[in-house]
Amino acid sequence: MHRRTRLALILSFAVAVIGGLLWTALRPVPVMVEVAQVTRGPMKVTLDIDGTTRIREIFEVSAPITGTAKRSPVRVGDPVLKGETVVAIVEPVAPSLLDARSRQQAEAAVHEAQAALAVANSRLTQAEEEVSYAQSQFDRAQELVERGVASLVRLEDAAQILNVRKSARDAAQSAREMAQSTLERAEAALIMPDVTSDRNGECCITLLAPTDGAVLSVGRVSERPVLAGETLLSVGDPTDLEIVADPLSRDAVQIPQGARAIVDRWGGADPLDAKLRRIDPSARTDISALGIEEQRVEAIFDIISPPEDRVGLGNGYAVRLSVVMSETEDTLQVPLGALFRDGADWALFKIDNGLAQQQRVETGARNDRMVEITSGLSEEDSVIVHPGDAVDDRVRVTAIEPQ
Repeated sequence: MHRRTRLALILSFAVAVIGGLLWTALRPVPVMVEVAQVTRGPMKVTLDIDGTTRIREIFEVSAPITGTAKRSPVRVGDPVLKGETVVAIVEPVAPSLLDARSRQQAEAAVHEAQAALAVANSRLTQAEEEVSYAQSQFDRAQELVERGVASLVRLEDAAQILNVRKSARDAAQSAREMAQSTLERAEAALIMPDVTSDRNGECCITLLAPTDGAVLSVGRVSERPVLAGETLLSVGDPTDLEIVADPLSRDAVQIPQGARAIVDRWGGADPLDAKLRRIDPSARTDISALGIEEQRVEAIFDIISPPEDRVGLGNGYAVRLSVVMSETEDTLQVPLGALFRDGADWALFKIDNGLAQQQRVETGARNDRMVEITSGLSEEDSVIVHPGDAVDDRVRVTAIEPQ
């Protein structure tokens, strides 16, 4: 009896050991998953776009006349003062050389103008003599009328003749001035290239800076011929900057008016603040690097940060803008990687007593890291981030430290 009891105990122990080994070998192994806690706090949704800085007001200095622009007195980057700094000097164009035929025609025009002037002088002299004679006749008639020897009719006739002679003299004077101008114009055609008028000692037109700032560009430093209206250089204030961005049109319509923007990747240590001023009402068609047509629209942002916070930032520099689309202080949110599609709905896995439980949720705003949960979760829940194929509903899981 004693031997049977001991054998039974040995067999029972062996069965227990074998059963334990079988349970250990066959029981399901928990899936290792990354877990995140559902949090409530501030959430910021931004739109990241590339931008370029530019000076708000650029003044272009153009040649007022056709002539020769002297060697530029300024260089790119030189500071200028409005109305004081000389930025360009333009000399009027020199007369061109005449061929034999043109010169002979010009000389003939001079002779013709001289003859016309002589005729005008003779007519003026004649008109002045006639005025003098008419004046003497008027004076005589007036004296006779006063003495009662002549009638008033004679005095009126003398006065009329005097007025006619004076008008003829004025016309002759104007004709002489016209003939004189014609002669000067004909003589000007004979001026040689090396002969220029003194113009009271001023040979050139001096152009002054239209605004305070710096020289942004110079067309050409060396002396050169220019046409009237040709741009010589541009001037602007390097500290008066704005940012031009070109978001997609479908993104632009979602940007709120006066939206705040954070400017980074501009080269400085700290980001800058900017504010949307306007979005153009018309879009344009651009071709992307992949050859896809895109509708883009120009958005202008004012830099709010003072110039001392953006030292070195200049015209045409590349920057990165994070436009704040929405911003809340109390939002229930989970990592974006926890979501996946379940048909037409969004779903995720939350942890319930060590088991993965699939849960459909409704989402709201999202950024590049977090997504707002409007229903389906509470702040006490934990969710699985980036669930793999091994994770399914009611599968036992083990949490690991997030990467």
